[in-house]
Amino acid sequence: MPQQPDKTVLSYHANGKLLLTGEYFVLDGARALALPARLGQRLQITENESYTITWRSTDADGATWFEALFSLPAGECVHSNDAAVAARLSQILQAIDSQRPGFWKRFTGLQIETQLEFPRQWGLGTSSTLIANLAEWSGVDAWQLLRDTFGGSGYDLACAQASGPLVYQLQSGRPFFQSVAFQPPFAQQLYFVYLQKKQDSRAGIARYRACVQQRPDLVVQISELTDAIIFCKTLSAFEQLIQHHEQIIAESLALPRAKELYFSGFWGEIKSLGAWGGDFVLATSHRPALETLAYFNESGFPVVIPYEKMVL
Repeated sequence: MPQQPDKTVLSYHANGKLLLTGEYFVLDGARALALPARLGQRLQITENESYTITWRSTDADGATWFEALFSLPAGECVHSNDAAVAARLSQILQAIDSQRPGFWKRFTGLQIETQLEFPRQWGLGTSSTLIANLAEWSGVDAWQLLRDTFGGSGYDLACAQASGPLVYQLQSGRPFFQSVAFQPPFAQQLYFVYLQKKQDSRAGIARYRACVQQRPDLVVQISELTDAIIFCKTLSAFEQLIQHHEQIIAESLALPRAKELYFSGFWGEIKSLGAWGGDFVLATSHRPALETLAYFNESGFPVVIPYEKMVL
């Protein structure tokens, strides 16, 4: 029997994310400065007559890192190369059906492909960009889909479709965010350095909950630092602000700063982003770019991305 032609091909894109201020305390209502990344994830949906969902995910280099076959309309995994990832995807598919009952019954077959534009281990939002893209395609509430699956503050979803930096805040548990003109005149002196360590955000949140119990005073301090950083005009003032921010988080979580751990000899400031201990840090430097890059490379950190090449 000849194969039926594909019916429809739909494509979506979501931005990656970085959290410049407010990490952890954003969960308790602090204002946070969030930055959408230039790199993100693409989603392509093709309808067919396979009576299954064929899923394939590729990394930034085009290599397939995940593939699976799911049943229709139940969304149960038939087989895959990673049981844990497949279980999470089944949960997402079922969460979509919970919001739109019978959603999967309308299809006779689907081929779903995701393509990351950044290395998966970078932590720029593999999960959040997937949630944003699937929510846009299926017409469900992205915030509810996030709550039903990965959880978290949701700032990453706000970044997914943003066109530039934004201020993000949870008010009575509901997300509020607005674009902000964060265009530091010293942007050419800012760099993102990859620590080559993957950090589990959920583990970081659990530590925060265990260490910090109802500190509205710190929520206010973090919010004030966010506001000051947004309007900061000089590199020296910016460095003082992020150092203060780092001290609050370090003392709250009883963790050493990334600068103490990895860059004690560095002349600029270092600020962790998001979950402490992994992914990227922000570095400031008043010295020439070549000297700055050489320092990090010689220290064993080869991935250093200038601010303007990373942030949308």
